[in-house]
Amino acid sequence: MPNYLQPPRPQPAKALANCLKELEANWHGQAPMAALWQAWPQIAGAELAAHCRPLRIQGSVLWIGVEQAHWLLALRYAKHQLLGALRGAGFPLQRLELEQRVQNPLADLASGDSAASWANHPSRVDVHGIAACPRCEIPTPAGEIKRWGCCSLCLRQIEKIIITNN
Repeated sequence: MPNYLQPPRPQPAKALANCLKELEANWHGQAPMAALWQAWPQIAGAELAAHCRPLRIQGSVLWIGVEQAHWLLALRYAKHQLLGALRGAGFPLQRLELEQRVQNPLADLASGDSAASWANHPSRVDVHGIAACPRCEIPTPAGEIKRWGCCSLCLRQIEKIIITNN
């Protein structure tokens, strides 16, 4: 008669190579995003992979984040080729959706364009000073008032009113 209070016997040991193959098979089957992240540079190519990343898979749709507008345009033109490469690599996708996203905005501040843009940004109090918003009288960066005629919070309220009335 078996003793049900004792734990079951452990499985026999497997070779490390077999464990790694099994892990990789499970990774591809159960976690397609992890496998896609790993294979992305080979599928998309080094140049494109440096400027866009897979974000999520919803059903049979892959969402891809793209850094800048010109890379977004390039990816739109290469969309069908990329989808074919993904299918060829074993990812059963039907469609690609693209989103413009900055991967690491703080890392780009050192570049010339970003540094120049930030140097004159309207929300910089140290550059433009501070003033009271003419609509709500809250202290606001003077650059925002000069640019929009009010603070960014009042501007958002004005935009909501315009959007809801149209």
